[in-house]
Amino acid sequence: MDVIVYHNPQCGTSRNVIGLIRNAGIEPHIIEYLKTPPTRLLLRQLIKRMGVSVRDVVRKKGTPFEDLGLGAPDVTDDRLLDAMMEHPILIERPIVVTPFGVKLCRPSEVVLDILPVPQQGEFRKEDGEIVIDAAGRRAATA
Repeated sequence: MDVIVYHNPQCGTSRNVIGLIRNAGIEPHIIEYLKTPPTRLLLRQLIKRMGVSVRDVVRKKGTPFEDLGLGAPDVTDDRLLDAMMEHPILIERPIVVTPFGVKLCRPSEVVLDILPVPQQGEFRKEDGEIVIDAAGRRAATA
């Protein structure tokens, strides 16, 4: 089963997504996109498959987003893609590819919608929040 995660090991959400994938018994193919960014064409294809806009996958926090003036409404998709190619930290993460679809998995629980197999037991996020109960079901939210 091929599940691909575009991952930043410094990102807690990304680490939680990998944990949920592994909790389903799948060992994902992990691409540290800051070291090995996707090509422009692949990134455009991933965005199209997610059904979102280019702007939806631009990371603002902790990036040169503001310094590059990318928040202006007249900034084109091509300019945003150029910036993401030059500064991969601008690519929001984690992006997950499974046989059931492609999603930007923020919050981490979004990955559950595209995993092809169920969870195999309890899973807690790094902060201790229970996401999956002992029976492998999504935990009730408050």
